[in-house]
Amino acid sequence: MSEAIQFLEPNAAIMSRRKEIVADLAELVPAERLVHEPIELVPFETDGFLAYRRRPLAVVLPETTAQVAAIMKYCHKYSIPVVPRGAGTSLSGGAIPQEDAIVLGLSAMTKILDVDYANRCATVQAGVTNLSISDAVGGDGFFYAPDPSSQLACTIGGNIGMNSGGAHCLKYGVTTNNLLGVKMVLVDGTVIELGGKALDASGYDLLGLVCGSEGQLGIITEATVRLIAKPEGARPVLFGFDSAEAAGSCVADVIGAGIVPVAIEFMDKQAIEICEAFAHAGYPLDAEALLIIEVEGSEAEMEAMLASIVEIAKRHDVKTVRESQSAMESALIWKGRKSAFGATGRIADYICMDGTVPLSQLAYVLKKTSEITDRYGLRVANVFHAGDGNMHPLILYNINDPEDAAKAEAAGMEILKLCVDAGGCLTGEHGVGIEKRDLMRHQYAEADLAQQMAVRAAFDADWILNPSKVFPLDGRSAA
Repeated sequence: MSEAIQFLEPNAAIMSRRKEIVADLAELVPAERLVHEPIELVPFETDGFLAYRRRPLAVVLPETTAQVAAIMKYCHKYSIPVVPRGAGTSLSGGAIPQEDAIVLGLSAMTKILDVDYANRCATVQAGVTNLSISDAVGGDGFFYAPDPSSQLACTIGGNIGMNSGGAHCLKYGVTTNNLLGVKMVLVDGTVIELGGKALDASGYDLLGLVCGSEGQLGIITEATVRLIAKPEGARPVLFGFDSAEAAGSCVADVIGAGIVPVAIEFMDKQAIEICEAFAHAGYPLDAEALLIIEVEGSEAEMEAMLASIVEIAKRHDVKTVRESQSAMESALIWKGRKSAFGATGRIADYICMDGTVPLSQLAYVLKKTSEITDRYGLRVANVFHAGDGNMHPLILYNINDPEDAAKAEAAGMEILKLCVDAGGCLTGEHGVGIEKRDLMRHQYAEADLAQQMAVRAAFDADWILNPSKVFPLDGRSAA
């Protein structure tokens, strides 16, 4: 296991009171909602960022907002750190605990509380999975737009914490653009509501502040999300290119021409081969780079948009253009893309980066990314949301080889710095977590960081909510 990223030193006084704390928590939730035996805690030691793990003090799995409030009131009273956890799919270590912390898991809060078609919204508990919202309303012609690759497993609470996106967010926006309101438990157990069914709430935009705050301002227990009517039709098209640079330039020109498809996804040759071997989606194996561009609307609208996109692609020497001919083929195309992370995991361990760059810099950053990984003697599979410049290079390595792991982390840090230096940012949808925490100074000046930490401390003065995450550990005394 790599130990390059540091955690806060556990509080020995809290750890010495473990039995007492577990006994107190047993008074707040049913017995089956409290996990404390060492062997039962193992699944909660890490999340999707598998290189690091810590065993928590205990895990509580409340079913109601009242239970969450009682837990937070107790932990606040005794300054016990709390790490919120949804489905544990975080790729930045956002849900990795520490030895003196309680993991507060929301996976038992799985009720869809209200569907309101008149106001085009639904209210759900935080443990509801992303995809289950669309499944619940799909029969009535609606869907929930943000669609991370992990949407089958990831939960709305975690999506809000990381401001998750997905393939179709080029047109419909990420979580913050589809979130209308939340019920949130503050660090001292106070329950507040932000926003609601109205399109624009009055007062400060605290909802915008909470979305993407990585569980450091409070615990989301319920969310009201926007529902969107399904389009008349949708059609994905595969575009194969002789180089990653050509594909990246094509993306920039499509967006620069004012065309907004519902999705533009990118795969390089390594990713094409990995995903095709898993999904058998018909990806062109002779291409060095692939774009999946999906358009939607009426037949006339789709034909017109596709004609413009094909014309732009031809200027970049596109070698393959293949439209989906059926619903089954469309499903296979997207199965390959959405299975990319899992399919890659079949052949190697990997670190998935999450930098975002201006579209004009895509071709340059792709080229430099390959140079960086080549220099470290590593392989990289690039698969990402090209339409909004959200890069997801998967750096392949052996997690059981400390030297290989150190190389992978070092290469990843260089790639993230590259994204910032190219005019982008450290994260598009995975969050900062522990992975990018020590790069925050590369993106922000000290005054910028101090202001962000001051806001965070206004909600949680003792920094017990999701400690060790987001902000450099040595800068917190100034906040």
